[in-house]
Amino acid sequence: MVIVVGLILAFVLIAIFANRETRSCRWREYRQSEGESIWRCVQCGAATEGQSGKPPQICLKSDD
Repeated sequence: MVIVVGLILAFVLIAIFANRETRSCRWREYRQSEGESIWRCVQCGAATEGQSGKPPQICLKSDD
């Protein structure tokens, strides 16, 4: 019973604290130089430059 309550609590916390703006984004890092990278989303195709090791926190998909 304790395991079931723990699982339910875990799913609720994930749903509350998940970043909805990048939920479907899957960022890949392509390092360019020291500290700089190009980030490309394999889900929507968006690309941007940024710091190494820090993926974008928002979805950059264009709404064409």
